[in-house]
Amino acid sequence: MPDRRKHRGKHPADEVLFAEDQVAPLRTSVVEYSWLLTRGYAEGSALKLVGDRYNLTSRQRLAIMRSACSDQSLKRRSVAKVTPDQCRGTSIGIDGYNLLITVESALSGGLVLVGRDGCYRDLASVHGTYRKVEETVPALDMIIDYLDALDFPRVDWYLDRPVSNSARLKTLMAGVLEDRTARATSRATWNIELVGSPDRMLVDSAGVIATSDSAVLDRCSTWLNVAAELIGTRIPGTWKVDLRTPPGPADGD
Repeated sequence: MPDRRKHRGKHPADEVLFAEDQVAPLRTSVVEYSWLLTRGYAEGSALKLVGDRYNLTSRQRLAIMRSACSDQSLKRRSVAKVTPDQCRGTSIGIDGYNLLITVESALSGGLVLVGRDGCYRDLASVHGTYRKVEETVPALDMIIDYLDALDFPRVDWYLDRPVSNSARLKTLMAGVLEDRTARATSRATWNIELVGSPDRMLVDSAGVIATSDSAVLDRCSTWLNVAAELIGTRIPGTWKVDLRTPPGPADGD
């Protein structure tokens, strides 16, 4: 059946699975899963152990997996993280789908998780195919505005070539940027690339990167928490579920 969704939106079950009475056990699950990861337990067996203990659904387990990290990863990510003021005037590499889909989700009222490392993450998935939704262009405009305000001279946007419709998204992005350039509302040089592995490009980058991908955050040199900064300051009313213990203000809040 073709995907005819017009919005990134929330999953029909999310209001129940992530209701207020579910937040405490989900936070406990993040703590316990992170504890196991810190002690070297395999991700799959650790997630099953915690998920079975608290009778979590597959979607709740996905949320735990995306929100948790080991103490070692948390420390490394904290050291590599930079503030907006620290990266002004430098180039930045963007994990294209990772950032765009999170902002689309926030704009459409979908669930946004606040993970242990302070990153904002969604539970949407492209399943090998990206479909433009009504929030796509507004999300792109918002991202461009945010990055332009930080005076990045160059922005490299990496899209997964294997994902269907990546070429169409690149064309759409190029059109948005061409219009912004014609109106002199974007000062940066934007480069949009279809690559086999955005992760590799980002890890190898000598500049600042923007992603919430845990595998990349554990290996990159410096990163900026763009999704959290942008959503926290520019999309009021975003449905956020903070799975940190204790919860606290995230970037941009």
